[in-house]
Amino acid sequence: MSRAQRARTQHTVDPERPEDERMPIGSAFAFGLQHVLTMYGGIIAVPIIIGGAAGLSSGEVAILLASCLFIGGLATILQTVGIPFFGSKLPLVQGVSFAAVATMLSILGQGSGIQGVFGAVLVASIIGLVIAPFFAQIVRFFPPIVTGIIITTIGLTLVPVAAGWIVGNDPEAANFAEPSDIGLAAITLAIIMLLSKVGNATISRLSILIALVLGTGVGALMGKVDFTGVFDGAIIAFPNPFHFGLPVFEPAAIFSMLIVILVIMTETTADLIAIAEITGSKMDSKRIAAGLRADMLSSAVSPVFNSFTQSAFAQNVGLVAVTKIKSRWAVAAGGVIMLLLGLLPVLGRIVAAIPMPVLGGAGIVLFGTVTASGIRTLSKVSYRDNMNLIIVATSITFGVLPVVNEGIYSKFPAWFQVIFDSGISSAAIMAVLLNLLFNVFSFGTPKDPSVFAAAPTRQIPVQVIECLEEGDRCVDGKIVDAEDNEVVLVDSEGNAIELPGAAEKPDNSSRGPKDTTTS
Repeated sequence: MSRAQRARTQHTVDPERPEDERMPIGSAFAFGLQHVLTMYGGIIAVPIIIGGAAGLSSGEVAILLASCLFIGGLATILQTVGIPFFGSKLPLVQGVSFAAVATMLSILGQGSGIQGVFGAVLVASIIGLVIAPFFAQIVRFFPPIVTGIIITTIGLTLVPVAAGWIVGNDPEAANFAEPSDIGLAAITLAIIMLLSKVGNATISRLSILIALVLGTGVGALMGKVDFTGVFDGAIIAFPNPFHFGLPVFEPAAIFSMLIVILVIMTETTADLIAIAEITGSKMDSKRIAAGLRADMLSSAVSPVFNSFTQSAFAQNVGLVAVTKIKSRWAVAAGGVIMLLLGLLPVLGRIVAAIPMPVLGGAGIVLFGTVTASGIRTLSKVSYRDNMNLIIVATSITFGVLPVVNEGIYSKFPAWFQVIFDSGISSAAIMAVLLNLLFNVFSFGTPKDPSVFAAAPTRQIPVQVIECLEEGDRCVDGKIVDAEDNEVVLVDSEGNAIELPGAAEKPDNSSRGPKDTTTS
């Protein structure tokens, strides 16, 4: 068998399930590593924040970090490979959800300790697992206008993440917005653009991974990479169940976490719909239920191995859109890599040495691509004689509000903040409600929409078209025939009239007449 034949055999695609594309193991792990590097900054942030707030030592925070990678790997494999009733079998990367950070900090502030956090996550996730099939029924409320809004908002809400990776998140820090950091991000972005321009498809698809490696090399030359702590600590370590003690179950903490679980399920549903739209995969309530079950099962197991709630990572949805690699097996390979990073802390410390501005430069492309994918979906929506324009405008703006002003809901109840501080869930809720109001329960919606509706395109009565002959055209505000004779316009009573503004037309003889010909 020739090399070309072997390649075709290894790279077959089921036209009905593009996510089942098979690829060589080496390629799968290369693309999988790209996914891991893309989300690594996000997955390590949660254990660092929670570990610090819980007063854990650096060694204990490292255990949290390794545990989150280990569970994230298992969750990703479950979501992509799937077993009966669990896993969407779509290229979705799973990891620790940032949506639960505020609630976990609140639980810690109430004196329950990290054991209280684990107890709340465990019980709330089990409840989420039970209600997953019912929650999945909301898919019928997600037509293209709603999914387009959600996908667009996912991309927009991720922009501050990229900015934070580039300039830092503390404006008071001495190194905040360092020009050298912005320059490093710009170099990484330029590398991605140049590699994407290369005619070689493999290099183009691996542009993010290559740019991260080359960007790290440039960062090393700039003195922004520190490998000194790579070999500090254990080389191999298996997460110890209940390392921090048995979980504590506090009703108030469980209730607060349950709200977070509902938010996570909403965001995961949005990510499932988004990835299905990008890959061209089929999506229905059964598949969403399977994806949500995988999410909730992973979240329920997480506290046993010292980790937190799991959810799909929107960053990686953008990576799928950029690389056009739709295979779930590539993401499953990324799950294996995360699993190894959790078992081999030394590998995690190597990856952690990548400068954040390098990740930020890549994030500009990744997150922008998610936004563009949403815009592409919205471009397929009709805006004539309906209220879809106001639905899109209101929902996206409502979703971006808590992103541009993080304290907008600071005086609202904690449960309200948990839901609406997430731009994704805010936009999703508003889009679903407005779509129901204007498109489903259409009673009372005007047939001639308000000024908020899309402006109609130019219209010409068919009777006018029927009067035109071949060669008729408009020149300087007058209609002339094929022989340049002016066609006299008359009103309904037969009186000659001029086109509005024809008499005031300037002399354009030096530029030539504006000629619109009817053929």
